[in-house]
Amino acid sequence: MELRQLRHFMAVVTHGGFTAAARAELIVQSALSSSVRNLERELGAELFDRTGRRVILTEAGRALLPAARSVLAGTEAARDAVAAVAGLVTGRVRIGTIQTLTCVDLAAELAAYHRLWPGVQISLREATTPELVSGLRAGELDLAYLAPDAAELPDGIAGFATWHEDLVLITAPGHRLATAGRTLIQDLRDEPFVDFRAGTGLETAVRRLASHCGLERRITCDVTQIRLLVDLVRAGIGVAIVPRRIGEDAGLPCVSIRQPEPGRTVVLAGRAPRPRNPAAEALLDRLTDPSGFRGAARAAADRPGGRRPPAG
Repeated sequence: MELRQLRHFMAVVTHGGFTAAARAELIVQSALSSSVRNLERELGAELFDRTGRRVILTEAGRALLPAARSVLAGTEAARDAVAAVAGLVTGRVRIGTIQTLTCVDLAAELAAYHRLWPGVQISLREATTPELVSGLRAGELDLAYLAPDAAELPDGIAGFATWHEDLVLITAPGHRLATAGRTLIQDLRDEPFVDFRAGTGLETAVRRLASHCGLERRITCDVTQIRLLVDLVRAGIGVAIVPRRIGEDAGLPCVSIRQPEPGRTVVLAGRAPRPRNPAAEALLDRLTDPSGFRGAARAAADRPGGRRPPAG
C-alpha cells in the first residue's frame, strides 16, 4: 500500500468522482483509476460502488476512510516539519472557501502569496460550511472561509478574521421591482425565488431571514452554482437574495431590503489556536494583515534555507 494510493482514494471521496479527483491531483483519470484499483486489489475489497452516476463508498471504503485520513494527516505533519526547516522553499497549503465569497478577492490574495513563495503548492477547495469544517477538523484543510450558522464556531476551530456582507434582492432587468431601489420583505410574498440547495451558507442565511420575517418563499428552482443562479434570475424565472457584489458584478438590479436589512457573517477559520503548517501560517498572515505580511515574509526568508521574497 502506497501513500499515493491513499491520497487518490481520499481525492475521490473529497471530490465525489474520479474525473474531478484526477483534475485535483493533476493526473489523467486513467492513472488515478488504476491507482485506486491497485489499492482495492491489495486490500482484497472494492472501495467504491461505481454502478451509479456518482461513486459511493462501500462498507470497506467507509472502514478505510478514518485510517486513510489519519495516515495522510500524519504525512502532512511530517511535510510541514520539513517545510519549516526549508524556510518555505517548498511546501503545500490547503484552503477552502464557500462558493459565494465576495468580501475578499481571494484570487488576488493567493497570487500575492504565490509571488512571495512560488515553491509552495496551493490547493483550493469550494464546499459548504459543514464540509469545510469537517475538512479543517480532519487536517485536510489548513484554512477556510466559512459562513457559519451560529455565532460561535465549533469546538477546536478558531476564527482569525470576520467580515459582514450585505444581502440584496436581485431581479431581472424588466421586473416590477428592478427600479424600486428598496423594498419591504412583505412585498416579496408572491415572488418566485431561485435559491441555492439546502445546506449552503447563503441558503441558510436567506432561510433564516425569511423565517424571522414570516416570509414563506415559493422556490421555483434550486441550484448549486452561483453563475447558474444569476443566469436564471436574469432570464426571469425568479428573484434571489445574494451578497450585493454578486448582483453588481452580474449587472442585475440590486434592491435593498428593509425591515430588517439582511446580511451574513463570513469567518476565516482554522484549527485552534493557529495553523502548525508554516506555509499556512504565512498565508494566514497575508489574509489577516497584508500590510505587515512583507516584513514577516522577509524575516522568514532570513532563516537558513529561506527564500527571500522579491522587492517591490
